[in-house]
Amino acid sequence: MTTDTVRTAKRTIRRGTNLPRMGDFNESVVLDAIRRHPAGLSRVELAQATGLSAQTVSNITRRLLDRGVARESGKHNTGSGKPRTLLEIVPTSRYAVGVHLDPAVITCVLVDLLGTVVAQRSQRTPSGGDTDGITADMAASVSALIAEAGIDSGRVLGLGIAAPGPIDASVGWVMDPPELPGWGRYPLRERLSEATGLPALLDKDVTAAVVAERWAGAATDSRNLLFFYLGTGSGMGLVVEDTVLRGVSGNAGEVGGLGAGCSTRTLVDEAIALGVLGAEYTVLDPADAQRGLKRLAELAAGGEAQADGIIERLALRIGRGVCAAATLLDVDTVVFGGPIWQLLADRLLITIEPMVARSPFVRATHPTAVVSTTLGENVAAVGAASLVLDQALSAQPRSLLLT
Repeated sequence: MTTDTVRTAKRTIRRGTNLPRMGDFNESVVLDAIRRHPAGLSRVELAQATGLSAQTVSNITRRLLDRGVARESGKHNTGSGKPRTLLEIVPTSRYAVGVHLDPAVITCVLVDLLGTVVAQRSQRTPSGGDTDGITADMAASVSALIAEAGIDSGRVLGLGIAAPGPIDASVGWVMDPPELPGWGRYPLRERLSEATGLPALLDKDVTAAVVAERWAGAATDSRNLLFFYLGTGSGMGLVVEDTVLRGVSGNAGEVGGLGAGCSTRTLVDEAIALGVLGAEYTVLDPADAQRGLKRLAELAAGGEAQADGIIERLALRIGRGVCAAATLLDVDTVVFGGPIWQLLADRLLITIEPMVARSPFVRATHPTAVVSTTLGENVAAVGAASLVLDQALSAQPRSLLLT
């Protein structure tokens, strides 16, 4: 590895500590450093990148090798002395499950240790508010996903759940989500954990998405980023200095009036009011809204001026909100994603990317990357699984606090 590469690694990897009783944190620092470099890192390079002593790195890597989480992957010739042995993650050593409860569709994914999807299932979200029945179906899908993949359940670290807000993250409840009538205040985390036998985490869908981008997506090297999620609703996920911002109750990222103006229902209703779409596209549930928006995107791509105007106004609303947030938080990366974003991405970026580039505060200080997610329309489900990987394997500064 070159000096420049090590210098870059130091900017993106958490620094460890050689103080006693910090083994768990330091192990996570080393594991995270190895994960961020698919070509592998030697023990010497790990010590340089993390700031840990050579002996500490040696002890930690021995434990990782013994547990099968890491493996020796070859030799690296530095030009002097004997070649150094490289270490890499064993992706199939551990897995995580993610469930995204969206008003339109419920998606389950199984990912490996690098966040790669190895199996997935999806179904239309039932209407009617039979929360216990829907939860039982989600649990059955999770169990079937693991069984069909032929994975030993002992290698599954846990279950992550992504849900629309508002939520109460401290107790794992969804709290009257507007687009899920009948759900009320429901202990989703506890019920799914009991039904699957897996430890579970619950977070907002947009927060899960931004965790996915840090773990396996387009922003693995960014410590300050904004994720704009466009699905049935919309929201922003935020990372500042490598820390995901969740807020007091786990509901950070709501975008108020901007969110209402970006909902699929609002866009389809506007198209019907202008005569761009017929009455047959009247929205009865969130899945209907996605069908109407898909047709709207087709009309705009075919040159229908009013359809294109609806999407242009959407792009302007998103662009103004993103520019304001990017300036406020001083981020270096803006990532867009979500099932509706996938339908409109090319057209929306034509307007939004120049808006960010022209933003005077952003332009004056540093470049800001504007990209679409590389994780596809199921980014929130992948994010739900990434919550588990992040909790179990990433360096968590709060683990250093004395209790």
